[in-house]
Amino acid sequence: MEQFDFPIVLPEIALSVYAMAALLVAVYTGKDGLARIVTWATVAVMLALAAWIGLTGRPEGVAFGGAIVADAFSRFAMVTILLAAAGVLAMCESHLRQTGQARFEYPILISLAVVGMMVMVSAGDLMSLYMGLELQSLALYVVASFRRDNLKSTEAGLKYFVLGALSSGLLLYGASLTYGFTGTTLFSGIAATIAAGHVSTGLLFGLVFLITGLAFKVSAVPFHMWTPDVYEGAPTPVTAFFATAPKVAAMGLFARVMFDGFGNAVSDWSQVVALLATLSMFLGAIAAIGQRDIKRLMAYSSIAHMGFALVGLAAGTEGGVKAMLTYMAVYVAMNLGTFAFILSMEKDGRPTTDIQDLNMLAKREPTKAMALLVLMFSLAGVPPMLGFFAKFGVLKAAVDANMSWLALAGAVASVIGAFYYLRLVFYMYFGTEAKGMESRMAPVQWVMLMGAALVMILGVVNLFGIENAAALAAEALVR
Repeated sequence: MEQFDFPIVLPEIALSVYAMAALLVAVYTGKDGLARIVTWATVAVMLALAAWIGLTGRPEGVAFGGAIVADAFSRFAMVTILLAAAGVLAMCESHLRQTGQARFEYPILISLAVVGMMVMVSAGDLMSLYMGLELQSLALYVVASFRRDNLKSTEAGLKYFVLGALSSGLLLYGASLTYGFTGTTLFSGIAATIAAGHVSTGLLFGLVFLITGLAFKVSAVPFHMWTPDVYEGAPTPVTAFFATAPKVAAMGLFARVMFDGFGNAVSDWSQVVALLATLSMFLGAIAAIGQRDIKRLMAYSSIAHMGFALVGLAAGTEGGVKAMLTYMAVYVAMNLGTFAFILSMEKDGRPTTDIQDLNMLAKREPTKAMALLVLMFSLAGVPPMLGFFAKFGVLKAAVDANMSWLALAGAVASVIGAFYYLRLVFYMYFGTEAKGMESRMAPVQWVMLMGAALVMILGVVNLFGIENAAALAAEALVR
């Protein structure tokens, strides 16, 4: 490693060193007795890193001969990932402790997964891309099956592992084809080859396989089959994490590969991504209608929302990338608030995820019901909530890129998807009088729920500066 490479990768090194140090300390001292301390220490480290990267910024440039790229795009994605991971750990700590699932390994595995995500969004080479992807995936395979005494959790981990291995194989095959027909693994080298007019059939096949592997990671249709089962089977704290930070990392990696590596072949991949977006929006909207488990419902919701994010990517423009990044930041905020509520759902002293247990929640818990209503309206894209403006941004990007048909498809899918979000609101305010759920909410969860709801309302003023940061990130990527 050259001396000037070190400052560029310092955030990843710092988090890796912390994770290994925390592991050694916990193993040789209190083990699970230190779970709470390790969790809050991890939250503090992630918040500190997010503040350092976002406010002061790591030096921009490339490291390891172009394998790692530090720019405004990676900075935006890394800050979002770190804040999302810290938020999930903070709001899940009390739930894990109260349900007897507190393990010191959980925050450490999350830390290692976040390191992988940071490498993913900074990758400038097919090899560093794969290293980051696998570091993230290996940690997530373990946390998906975190409850070893629970059959559904074990099943979720196994399904995620098998299908994740399949997607990694497809990604590797696409990478090998790309290398074979360009002679380089660097994104800059691939872009130079395409710019010179050397776009062979083999390279296009490599591109298709790369898109397929990446589509698995963002749970885009038709590569979404693992998502509902893993969301339902994994412990709720793990599901909350799956629905936030990994989605940002996968979408950031998708954008990085498409624009840094294949930016000179937008016409070759734009229609493929548009098809994935259309299928994801409609399947997520329609399949969620029949769900009675709120975690499965949120799984199909995430599929639909990834479809909307892909609309911005399919536009193939700087405006599309900006809209996609803004959408992902808003999506993370909505999901943090929603899962803060889901974590508190109990019935007869046991966790519940049945949506009918929300019956007449507004009568028992009017403040929480109102906050959840705001989040559901935002997820559905109802104005004037922030989710509406996020959706409007990606659809406008499609129109500006002469893809009006894609924007129309998104509008139709959004109307269909509004049904299942509004059904939850109906249960809360107009459901049948029956014994419903109790909501035992820790202070951090309450703050997360109310804070997310306020952001959805107050954020319409100026998006808290997110839009400007997204614009700088998009400009750095699409150059």
